[in-house]
Amino acid sequence: MAVDVQTSIDIDAPRDRVAAFASDPENAPRWYVNIRSVVLETPPPVTVGSRMAFEAQFLGRRIAYTYEVRDLVEGERFVMSTAEGPFPMETTYTWSDAAAGGTRMTLRNRGEPTGFGQLAAPVMARAMRRANLKDLRALKDLLEGTTT
Repeated sequence: MAVDVQTSIDIDAPRDRVAAFASDPENAPRWYVNIRSVVLETPPPVTVGSRMAFEAQFLGRRIAYTYEVRDLVEGERFVMSTAEGPFPMETTYTWSDAAAGGTRMTLRNRGEPTGFGQLAAPVMARAMRRANLKDLRALKDLLEGTTT
């Protein structure tokens, strides 16, 4: 069973600022609740083909995985994916102008779990949706200056 989770939030900040901050992997531990560390495996700046190693905690388990940037359109879209491990995943960020001003950011995670992950896919999707909402709220708070 495939997992496809998409969440969005409006952020009161210019699109170029939101996109630059969110697409910099070194910022991920600042706004992703479950990400513990990110190590760039290729030299900056991040471009298509860049690789970065993430360490996260999800559903009580430590997860290590390497993402590769697949698509990057500055200020519009950032796509990275991983093929290894029990849950190959693609993560997409998109940015657009929000109706009330500022930026609408959409975060989409999709993948095909294998093994036990197939059975747990519905539970994983709900947990991912909750985590993604927390992550986007943390990003919003950071960029709007409502947290330290």
